[in-house]
Amino acid sequence: QVQLEESGGGLVQAGGSLRLSCAASGLTISSYSMGWFRQGPGKERELVASIRRNSGTTAYTDAVQGRFTISRDVAKKTVYLQMDNLKPEDTAVYYCAAESNPFRWPPTTSGMDYWGKGTLVTVSS
Repeated sequence: QVQLEESGGGLVQAGGSLRLSCAASGLTISSYSMGWFRQGPGKERELVASIRRNSGTTAYTDAVQGRFTISRDVAKKTVYLQMDNLKPEDTAVYYCAAESNPFRWPPTTSGMDYWGKGTLVTVSS
């Protein structure tokens, strides 16, 4: 049984940092493309950052490029999202997700096979 569990969310002031973790069980994270998505109040869920299966190639949405970093520790079965210089517009529930399709890159919201339950990030101004 595959499980993804996010942690590390919380309340932070604008300009601060947080590191989110996604602990995976039941799958090998290097065999899946992993993504961090977010859904802000009244907004659709969007892809924030992703790391490709095997190669580890990364991709980011423009809004977080240069501020967020996705990484993985295969031995720990954990994917991270380091978030620096946070802005109030980064406030959202952040979800970790995994996709098995080797031909789709970057991942899409509708294409993910597994999802975590999310962790709330609130950035105050």
